[in-house]
Amino acid sequence: MTATPADADATRDLLAGLDPADGHLAALHARFAASALDAGAVDVAYRTLDSPVGRLLVCATDVGVLRVAFELEGHDAVLDRLAATVSPRVVEAPSRLDDAARELDEYFRGERRSFDLPLDRRLSKGFQLTVLEHLPDIGYGSTASYAAVALASGSPRAVRAVGTACATNPLPVVVPCHRVVRSDGTAGNYRGGMAAKQTLIDLEAHA
Repeated sequence: MTATPADADATRDLLAGLDPADGHLAALHARFAASALDAGAVDVAYRTLDSPVGRLLVCATDVGVLRVAFELEGHDAVLDRLAATVSPRVVEAPSRLDDAARELDEYFRGERRSFDLPLDRRLSKGFQLTVLEHLPDIGYGSTASYAAVALASGSPRAVRAVGTACATNPLPVVVPCHRVVRSDGTAGNYRGGMAAKQTLIDLEAHA
């Protein structure tokens, strides 16, 4: 039987209601996630992580990391959008994201300067994808202006479009749009908020 969005919503609501302090329910949740993964019944796995920029939601498919979301985006809203646009088979399955959790933890401790994670870039298209693929070329601890990124992306007049591409980056932190700043050196807008962007810039500057 094919899973429906309603089935996925009901399952996620049920699992979200489990008390993490209850060992039996936590074990049930873990068994459910493991069984779903083994059965190939999970298209999008997710987990949450604590970080210096707040609690992050990290989602992945079989291809790679699909989405990183900040708390202010509303984690439930992000999961609902993924269920509607990618697949309704969205399940909290932390084990699938162990590598992502480890690399993010290393990054936030100042021990990692680039990510080796496979990425699922299906949420980015056209010029946005071109911009985002260029961002890892901006070195750790360095910044580049929106104008410089537009030039490097082959469209020197598309400064505003670069800003939009960065502001809607589905993979913040991992794809370092926080390194793109205004020409006057001020931070500019950021999906996770101005404070989060400055925190990341400062973290890399002092690592």
